[in-house]
Amino acid sequence: MVIAVRKITPDYHAKLFASKLLQWFDLYGRKDLPWQHNPSAYRVWISEVMLQQTQVSTVIPYYQRFMASFPSLKSLAGATEDQVLHHWSGLGYYARARNLHKTAKLLTSTLDGNFPESLEELEDLPGIGRSTAGAIYAIAYQKTASILDGNVKRVLARHEAISGWPGASATTKILWGIAEKRTPKERTADYTQAIMDLGATLCTRTKPRCQECPVKSDCKSFNAGNPESYPAKKPTKKIPTKTCFFLMISNSSGEFLLQKRRSKGLWGGLWVFPQCDDEKDISIVCEHLNQSAKSWTILPTKRHTFSHFHLDYQPVMIECDPQSALAKQDILWYNPNTPLEIGIAKPIASLLGEIKQKRG
Repeated sequence: MVIAVRKITPDYHAKLFASKLLQWFDLYGRKDLPWQHNPSAYRVWISEVMLQQTQVSTVIPYYQRFMASFPSLKSLAGATEDQVLHHWSGLGYYARARNLHKTAKLLTSTLDGNFPESLEELEDLPGIGRSTAGAIYAIAYQKTASILDGNVKRVLARHEAISGWPGASATTKILWGIAEKRTPKERTADYTQAIMDLGATLCTRTKPRCQECPVKSDCKSFNAGNPESYPAKKPTKKIPTKTCFFLMISNSSGEFLLQKRRSKGLWGGLWVFPQCDDEKDISIVCEHLNQSAKSWTILPTKRHTFSHFHLDYQPVMIECDPQSALAKQDILWYNPNTPLEIGIAKPIASLLGEIKQKRG
């Protein structure tokens, strides 16, 4: 008697992985997220950009407000940078918002408000990388394309026990190869959502719920008993600390002087308090206010942490006369009780919120 033996191939493993994941998704996957309703290229694009380095629970209210104000590519293109950044305030990584605005204008002027149909053209748009382009292509266009966001990197690195930090080019290249092999040609949109969901709900960064995982049987790190060892952590690097003074210049009307930063760089396009690096400069600033500053007080130091450095800042309360207002395009008087639709850096918004709370 001859017994037929199935030859186990990498392709078979990939199909089995996708099949198990899709079965799990049909039962437990998230299917009611705001951007899953009418998943157009525009809606998928906005959600994917917001979800970069940001959790779903944080993104949902931002996404809903953003879509209420900018329901279409045309409406986003027609908005001002201040309006766009205002809706992004608090999400961080503001280059994402500026690139959204830039891309909306570009598509409106060149493609009559439509997204390109090819994966390569999507990747060429400002702020749209390979993974975001793949998500748009798979979810909105229902075509075959792979993604590799943070959640997917973690799932694949654990499942195949891939050592190395995912941010390293060599590790990323390996993970992209695995992602492309695992992506099925059928139900690609569901698979894309499923693998993101798996990373977000079960295969979490800490305390993964491996016993509930649909693909645990052939997960190399699970079988080795060390899933939290993958992916490797980013190499440690000492984060430097910078210091500055935030000049909270107020007038008798209770307004504060804000200054708009240049579009590029840190807090690009956002409104902030004027700042200086040295206490001696505070007196110089008062002189620039036509010597109308009545008094100034340095408040305790606060800290705001960026991805690459800590910022220790000291708020400085300065009172001045209303006529000190400077008539410049990048300067305005801001009343915390009547907020304007402008983008404000998070620590600035926090300080203004404290002032508003004290005033009742």
